This record gives sequence, structure tokens and C-alpha cells, in this order.
Amino acid sequence: MNRLPDFHSNPQITRFNRDFYSEKDEFTYIGDGELGGKASGLAFIKDKIVSRFNDPEFNPISVNIPRITVITTQFFDLFMKQNNLYDIAFSDLSDERIVHHFLKAELPPNLIGDLWALIEHVHLPLAIRSSSLLEDSLNEPFAGIYETKMIPNNQPDVETRFRKLAEAIKFVYASTFFNKAKCYMKSTHNSLKFEKMAVIIQEVVGIQHNKRFYPNISGVARSYNFYPTGHATPEEGVVNLALGLGKTIVDGGSVWSYSPQYPDVTPPFNSIGDLMRQSQLHFWAVDMVNTTGYDPAKETEYMTLLALKDAEYDNTLTYVASTYDYTADRINIGVGFPGPRIINFGPVLQVNLLPVNTVIKSVLKMCEETFDAKVEIEFAITIEPVTRGVVKAQFGMLQVRPMGIFEEMVEVNDPDLTREKVLAASDNVMGNGVIQSIKDILYVDPELFQLKNSRAIASEIETFNRELVETASPYLLIGFGRWGTSDPWLGIPVDWGQISGARVIIESQLEGVYADLSQGSHFFHNMSNLGILYFSLKKADLLPIDWEWLKQQPIVRKGNYAAHVRLNNPVTIKVDGRKRKGVIFK
Repeated sequence: MNRLPDFHSNPQITRFNRDFYSEKDEFTYIGDGELGGKASGLAFIKDKIVSRFNDPEFNPISVNIPRITVITTQFFDLFMKQNNLYDIAFSDLSDERIVHHFLKAELPPNLIGDLWALIEHVHLPLAIRSSSLLEDSLNEPFAGIYETKMIPNNQPDVETRFRKLAEAIKFVYASTFFNKAKCYMKSTHNSLKFEKMAVIIQEVVGIQHNKRFYPNISGVARSYNFYPTGHATPEEGVVNLALGLGKTIVDGGSVWSYSPQYPDVTPPFNSIGDLMRQSQLHFWAVDMVNTTGYDPAKETEYMTLLALKDAEYDNTLTYVASTYDYTADRINIGVGFPGPRIINFGPVLQVNLLPVNTVIKSVLKMCEETFDAKVEIEFAITIEPVTRGVVKAQFGMLQVRPMGIFEEMVEVNDPDLTREKVLAASDNVMGNGVIQSIKDILYVDPELFQLKNSRAIASEIETFNRELVETASPYLLIGFGRWGTSDPWLGIPVDWGQISGARVIIESQLEGVYADLSQGSHFFHNMSNLGILYFSLKKADLLPIDWEWLKQQPIVRKGNYAAHVRLNNPVTIKVDGRKRKGVIFK
């Protein structure tokens, strides 16, 4: 399916009416413009999918889309023009300066009345999300390129709640012109001049626990798995789960990954010790008392990062955690035992206390059929406190986007991986295709790499990337640990804008760090849908990178941690997506 139908013909969507506000209006819009890609996808699945989840096998989980109001692109145009913001937006100012100018600007007068009426009636935390015209298209997904702001919306007076909502909307508008968005535009050959932003105002899925608000489970599920393990196949998909808000997943943090066909199979950790070190140790929540202070230019202004002991205090580990038994050196499912907690979702995936995996599989299947494509879904689950022995849970669908699966026939066999003149090769590669035009290689020096310097390395790579993008020079990027992680102790925490010119990426794994590719992250989604070829090399791999040859190549620029070399002749890169084998020839 290439285009979603016109939302005006969708009976599930109604125009927002400030004079007749009703909580029964679950999906409304303000303005006469477009909904944008993200909101259009939600409108479509609400009409075609959500109504089908009435089967008793899903009890006690109900499936819905959290209540949503969309500010159409009409008001983005009005906001930009009436405040004369285009010169600022297209300038080389920093993100902070751009936000500052946008926050000083005034929203269109005919929008203010509707927002005031909305915020007057709604008292739950809200997620203010982007929904641009280009977002969530098949081959240019823009996943995570624009910002989201969550607000507690719990102040006693309407005026304060309205002001916080207005600041969040302006922040999302400003993110249209942030550096990573501009870099992404260049890498996809789009023009920022034609981009328009709609804004989603959506109730946050979750329950308030003391001074924080969060869901029991957040997740990203994909109907195609680029890196299956064990008996799983690519077509069986992959699911990433986390405690708390989904920021942990989409930012590439530590999550629990599994195949929906084998929910009780543990990922391939080397030992229980590795599992405990590499599983989720922190989670995100909405800060209901704003302990971090006023900072409207910061995405996480009203968010807080908490430890597992906080979830234990909130009594929210019952369905998501297991316990390590030191005496027996084993993991006991659940939290009815003393000992360290492990976020492995054993109570719902292994014991099936709630049919979470059944719902996920059904949602994936329905979305695939509806979109006629492989899909990725984002969701959050709230489990209400038990009342009279009855458990109730809400499965909130937050996003659906199609995935790009490339089918060009490329043949790579085992003998190819060990031929002469191989720079690097792997039998664990994502993507498909042949590239014969890359002369530029940007690599992190293995003799200088240390995880404690990963943020500085990311900043240095950003500088190299900017120069290569400006000269339209696609390049091969080589580094260590997980690219695009939010955790600097798992790899190099770049965002997409910092490596937007890379066409091929190599990840060399580290000793003692189990960091599988975070397939639910926005970074990963952009990489896969844009056709970026991705090589994963294990520490003990028999197919090492030829560092000696690489360091003999002509240096364009050398930094503290990384180097940029330019070859006299381009390398040849071949990736066989069916076999997940890839090779780079010198």
C-alpha cells in the first residue's frame, strides 16, 4: 500500500469542536491541513484494525489507540509565516538558538482557543509528538529525526497547563529544523523547504505511581527480523520490550529481545552474569513534580531516569521481572523471592500470566495484511491494580510504519568471505545489494578506542560526517560496540544526523559486552529502510578487519580517536540478504 486514504472519509476521525468537547471523541483534528505520516497511520489502523480486537483470547487485555488530537499542517504554515521564522529555521544556528526563537513566537490566534478548550478538560500526562508529511514513508521513514515532548499536565490552573502545552508544540515545530533533521534531509535528497509539520497531542499510556507516571511495558515489534538467532527465521519477526516509557527502546538502550514464535527462549548471553549486567537496569518515566527544573528547549524536561529499586517500590515488577537465586545459580520467574531482579518479562512470556505475546503476534499479522508490507509497531501496556481478583490491561498502539525489505538478488557464499583482498567480511549482515562507488572510509582507531571516550568519539565522527555530507561523499564507517545506542557503555552514542552520510556501517563487538543490534530503535529503523548495509563482527570472529592495510591508506584527516582515509580506487561491497552474508573487497 503506497498511500493512506484521505482521513476526511474516515468515520473514526472527527473535527475538534471546542464548544462540544466530549471524552468520547477519541481521534480529533484541528485545522484544514494534512495529518502527516505518523497521524495518518494511526488513523488508518484505528479504522481498520483496533475494532477487530474483540476476541476472548485477548482477555484481559484490551487494544486501543490512546486518545489523540492532531494539529494539522495548516497551523505550521501559519506559525512560520506570521512569526517570520523561515530565515531563522534555514540558518546555521545551533538547535538551542533555533528553539529559543520558536519559543518566543506566538501560536496562531485561531489555534489558541481550541488548545485552551482541550487542556481545560484533559488532566492526564500528554505526549506532544511530530507527524510531518515525510514521516513514516516506506523508504524515507524519518524515525526519531524529530522530537517528542512529554508534559505532566497536572498543574492546578488551566493557564499553566496551556503554557506548557504551547511550549511543547513550539519545541516540536522547531525540531523540524534541528541539525539532525537537516543532515537527514541531505542524505535522503529531500528539500527541507517542502517539509511541513503536523503535531500529535496524545494521552501518555501509563499509571501514576507516587511522583512518576509510566507504563508497565513498552515495546517495539517488527514482522521481519534482520538478525534472527537460534531456530528463529527472519519472517518470524522480533520484539523488543522494556519497563517504563519506550524511550529506552527507541534510543537503543538495554532491552529484552525475543522472537514472537519462541517467547520463552532467552537471548544468547554467555552466562547468567552477562545477562544480569546487560539487561535493563534503569527506566524512564514522566516526572510529575518536575524535579529537573524549567528547560523548555530540552526533550526530557519532564522525564526522569529511575533505577529498578524505584519500580520495586512502585510494585510494578510483578509482570516484568524475575529473580536471581545465588544459592542455586538460577533465575526464578517472578519477584516472590529475595534476590536481584532481572527484567526478562518471564511472567508474561514464559508463564503467560497475561497473553501479551498473543496480542503482539495478532497485531503484527493484522498490520501486515492491512499495509501489504512488513511493519514495525510501537506500543505500551498498562496493567491496572488487581480489583477483586480481576486483572485488566490496556495495550495502546502508538505507531505503525512499513518496513523496507530489499529483494535484489545478490550471491555471497562462504568462500567469498575468505578470498584475497578482503577488507572485512561477516556472516551476520543486514541489508542487500552491491555498492562499487565508495572511496571514503571513516574508522575509529582500535588502538585508541575506549568506551569511556564514546561520547567524544561520537562528536568527532559528527565533524567528519558533516564534511563528507557537504561534499556528497558517501562513506564506509567502522567502529566498535553498538552504533546509535543511548548508553555510552554499550557502544558509540551517535544519532542519525551524526552519521547521515554513511552508506555502509561496520560494528565490531567488544570483549565482555553483549550488545545485540537494537532492532526497535529509531536509529535501526532508519538504517534498514534507507538501505544502509550493516556488518556485525563478533570479537572472536575468524573474519577480522584488515587494519594493517587500512592504516596504510592516504589520510585525509586524523582526529583524536578516528581517521578519514580516501582510496585511489573504490571498494566493492556485496551483501546477500537471504543468507545474511557480506564481504568488502579492497
